[in-house]
Amino acid sequence: MLDEIDDEFRHGGLDQAVASGHTPPIFDWLLTAFSFQGISDQVARNYMEKHGTASWSKMEASLRNSPSCPKLQTFRDYGGCRYDKGSFTCAEPDHIDACPVPRPHLRNGRLNQTAYSLFLFVRDIAGGDLIGWIDSQLEATTGLSDADLEAARQEALIGPLREVFGVADKVLTNALSWLMIGARNHRPVWFETGKAMLVIDTLVHNFLHRTGILEKCGIPHRYGPACYAEGGCAEIIRRVAERIDARSFNPSFPEFFPRFVQHAIWRYCAADGLDLCNGNRIDDREACQISYCYLFRICGRKPLKSM
Repeated sequence: MLDEIDDEFRHGGLDQAVASGHTPPIFDWLLTAFSFQGISDQVARNYMEKHGTASWSKMEASLRNSPSCPKLQTFRDYGGCRYDKGSFTCAEPDHIDACPVPRPHLRNGRLNQTAYSLFLFVRDIAGGDLIGWIDSQLEATTGLSDADLEAARQEALIGPLREVFGVADKVLTNALSWLMIGARNHRPVWFETGKAMLVIDTLVHNFLHRTGILEKCGIPHRYGPACYAEGGCAEIIRRVAERIDARSFNPSFPEFFPRFVQHAIWRYCAADGLDLCNGNRIDDREACQISYCYLFRICGRKPLKSM
């Protein structure tokens, strides 16, 4: 897991960007990460390879001459843009011909809105210094226990960024945890935050249901907000992580590494990983029949459609 993150950091120049406090590479990487939501990774990757992505430098240049649209003046003004790529319409049609928002050739208009919303957030709320903003947000947090402090640090980042258009908590958490872990050599506090950030997607939730872990160790629920509530998927993974010394898998890991445990479950299920416990392999109207699965003999094999 760390090797994968480190390779991505080196390829994107993110390690040097964090060390020097240089925002544009971090911004560009985050925008790319946000582009993977709502579609398969391969489809998103192919589209970006063919058409390119939005970037800090191009967006900064496009706003330098103060566009006429009133929604592009500040981050607080930008709400309700409603740009739609297919119909080439928006909330301010008198300004759309000169508007920079449609210029990046992104997969859909929502991603164009996200790109400019994030840019305005970093420019106006973070003062153009995303690394410094993250530092100050984390430094300002307090907690009575390690768990409280972890939760406070995560909310200090996720909370304000929820206001960026079109980015869900799951997407924010996934991207930020990757960034926080990758910056561990330069920002130890970032790593302490990132290692505890859990991303519960349907693969992870469904694994905990199918295996019977959710029924035995938590409170059965449907996928959604309950995954992060008391007795939910995130709490189960944290409890499991407390009983696993992650250093036994990699000496460079911390002893307590919830994000690694969650990522291991995801890789076990994902088509890009071991491709075992997922809806393409299992008929969820009945118990799993994958007898060659490593966990078959001890798995609860609970049909998902019985929920």
